[in-house]
Amino acid sequence: MNVQQLRKDDFYLPILRLLEALGGSASIEEMEQRLVDEFAFNDADLAEAHEKSGTPIILNKMAWARSYLKVAGFLANERRGVWLLTESGRNALSAGEAAIHTGVAAAVREYNARRKAASDASAAEEISPDELSFEAAATTEDVGDWRDELLSALKVMDPTAFERLCQRLLRESGFVKVEVTGKSADGGIDGVGVLRMNLISFQVLFQCKRYAGAVSSPIVRDFRGAMQGRADKGLIITTGSFTADARREATRDGAPAIDLVDGELLCDLLKERQLGVTVREVRSEEVSIDMTFLSTI
Repeated sequence: MNVQQLRKDDFYLPILRLLEALGGSASIEEMEQRLVDEFAFNDADLAEAHEKSGTPIILNKMAWARSYLKVAGFLANERRGVWLLTESGRNALSAGEAAIHTGVAAAVREYNARRKAASDASAAEEISPDELSFEAAATTEDVGDWRDELLSALKVMDPTAFERLCQRLLRESGFVKVEVTGKSADGGIDGVGVLRMNLISFQVLFQCKRYAGAVSSPIVRDFRGAMQGRADKGLIITTGSFTADARREATRDGAPAIDLVDGELLCDLLKERQLGVTVREVRSEEVSIDMTFLSTI
């Protein structure tokens, strides 16, 4: 498959269909895995990345498709990482693919018009219903600019600094006794921590990988072998993505489960805890003229 020629539009209908099939909601991981299977993407396809940012092209375009469908009101994501099919989305699905594309294009044009009216045209960055650069455009889900910038910064960090950042993230996420071991020839194990959940605690071994591409299944398999008998769970954190085989290997029946944190989720977690990410709320006004009032004054 020519990944470069793949359009975000190609995912509109499949995303709406799979959400309906899954009962109206799905996690990002569920959506990505279903789309990978439906389009029969192989590991080489999933490993192709934008030259500038190192962001995997296919997963990036899936994210853009979700964003555009959200702009159109066909999807919502009230909880981080969980996407919902709205009533408008169900109606669009019933109306057919042409209606979906028309609805998205109209919503994006309206969104751009509101942004231009709310801010100086020179400062506003538009998203476009046409096929533009996925790295250059902006989106209401913030899939583009800030994540690309953050991932680029993470990928050039010193390896030990990146490990310390992951250590801090785990502490902020409820882990205690988090240690970075940094031992060589230890099956890729970079550290250990204890996750406390009420009265229960789990010993967790973790691995930190500053990848531009996709983590493959052998890496997950080797990590599981290294953690055998030493921990209750495993965790792999990467700035890249995971191949379909790697995700399957992480949840293989009869083997200890390994949780996977890819670049997109890592960005979200750092943003939530404001680690290296500053979030500033911006307010805008929408002004309209009340002609009825003026005509009766």
